[in-house]
Amino acid sequence: MFRVIPVFSQDPEKGYGYSEETKPMLNTSHGFVPWGDSHHPDISQTEGTVDGRWVFINENNTPRIARISLKTFETEEIIEIPNSAGNHSSSFVTENSEYVVAGTRFSVPFPQRDMPIADMKGNFSGALSFLKIDPEHGHMNIEFQIKMPGFSYDLSHPGRGKSHGWFFFSTYNTEEANTLMEVNASQNDKDFIAAINWKKIEEYVKNGGGKMVPAKYAHNTWDDDTHTATSVMKKEVLVVEPKDVPGAIYFLPTAKSPHGCDVDPTGEYIIGNGKLAAAMTVHSFTKMLKAIEDKAFDGDAYGIPIIKFDAVNYGTLNQPGLGPLHTEFDTRGNGYTTFFISSEVVKWNIKDLKVIDRHPVYYSVGHLMIPGGNSRTPDDKYMVAMNKITKDRYLPTGPEVCQSAQLFDISGEKMELLLDFPTIGEPHYAAGISADVIKKNNPTKIYKLVDNKHPYGVKSEAETRVVRKGKEVHIYMSMIRSHFSPDNIEGVKVGDKVFFHVTNLEQDYDVPHGISMIGANTSELLIMPGRTTTFTWEPKEVGVWPFYCTDFCSALHQEMQGYVRVSPKGSNLPISFTLDGDIPGEEEE
Repeated sequence: MFRVIPVFSQDPEKGYGYSEETKPMLNTSHGFVPWGDSHHPDISQTEGTVDGRWVFINENNTPRIARISLKTFETEEIIEIPNSAGNHSSSFVTENSEYVVAGTRFSVPFPQRDMPIADMKGNFSGALSFLKIDPEHGHMNIEFQIKMPGFSYDLSHPGRGKSHGWFFFSTYNTEEANTLMEVNASQNDKDFIAAINWKKIEEYVKNGGGKMVPAKYAHNTWDDDTHTATSVMKKEVLVVEPKDVPGAIYFLPTAKSPHGCDVDPTGEYIIGNGKLAAAMTVHSFTKMLKAIEDKAFDGDAYGIPIIKFDAVNYGTLNQPGLGPLHTEFDTRGNGYTTFFISSEVVKWNIKDLKVIDRHPVYYSVGHLMIPGGNSRTPDDKYMVAMNKITKDRYLPTGPEVCQSAQLFDISGEKMELLLDFPTIGEPHYAAGISADVIKKNNPTKIYKLVDNKHPYGVKSEAETRVVRKGKEVHIYMSMIRSHFSPDNIEGVKVGDKVFFHVTNLEQDYDVPHGISMIGANTSELLIMPGRTTTFTWEPKEVGVWPFYCTDFCSALHQEMQGYVRVSPKGSNLPISFTLDGDIPGEEEE
């Protein structure tokens, strides 16, 4: 593990979500949400190959999509998804990073309103959201939402190669049940894969199609120049009704209760994994187009044509294992599928529909990952299986035991287990890319001080100062090996609100500094070379209170410290501070 990147949750090591600059990143239409439920990362692509520019990841509970820069390895943008609930069905990136796409796990009233839950059928809807990605900067915008029938939408994938321009969503609960779901949502013999011609809908939208509807959602962005996030509350979104774009959406019957919908590197084969079926459905994109042309339909669902199963189905992989979930691919025509119930990974040939190899895992595997496995060009030497249960695998550490992942060599005919290792939290999904691609993108090593446009930043110790503004005290502080400037501050009173605006003056790679102030609401603020970060402190008691560097920076790290003297409320002691001598502060009423 090289780096932990905070996205939807506060991070006490770096101060993400605690510092004044980063708090807006966790803003939503529901207010400040300090932690989230991430599941599925996906990497940006160019011409069907992962390019190492950005990672996109979902937040399930408060539906959001985030974009992470692989130059800075920091979260640069978070956009909330309105009209959605349970953003499990995301994030999935099209092969030229035109869109990152998100579905809804829970269909809900659209727009939200007070209504009986028992009246769900026919009255709830599922939103499929297409977020346009700026090709230069990666900035996201909800281009349109498709208002779909009130099913549940699960793991999905874009077409690629010959099927580029289409998107395939697995669905379940086509029964539209609302209670005892484990029984009532498993009644139909088959559920669907929804095939969406997004290029057709894109053209419809460009020509003025769709309707703007009210929708409240937050769009949070990070500015690398000012080292500050801003949050803007949006008020509307463009919604497309399937009936208004005939020929753009079809349903493909698929083994019941599918979890994964995966498209092979050629774009020809669409794999549907029914969790409750002892078979795997393989559809053909070529046959799908022919079936649409021939109007080989078996009725419709809410006006969306259902293609006849035999007209679209390439074949079925019978009894490969129990509980198929997720498939990734190599460049040799093989699929690798996880089986939750039989606890194994199965390698099988897509064209021949024959099992080649199977390997047990420990236990109850969910997802697996081949680097670039959801692109046209998998880097198919290795595969990682991510397991849900490891009750007898590692040291028993109480009722909760860590989950595990297992690394396999898949370069030969047989899968070979190389490494078995514990993970942090439940490993749900992963995305992989060659380290060489990351290195070629020249990741950021420092932030140049001359480019620091933070409104409270300083460029040198000569600019450091302490200013009182009524009951606020603003400390413009610098840090460098191995001291703070200023290092002693007097004249602060009980009841003041103290703002520490701290700039790391280092211009050397891998020399962050940290700062911690006794009684502040963050135990550490980690500041990168050339950056400025702000935290607040509200002293409640008189006394002399220390602050110190929290990140080991030099042999004199322990000496990197200072004090703030706090006097009683109403004290007349003026603001002053020191580095080598007493310096008076400033008063601004």
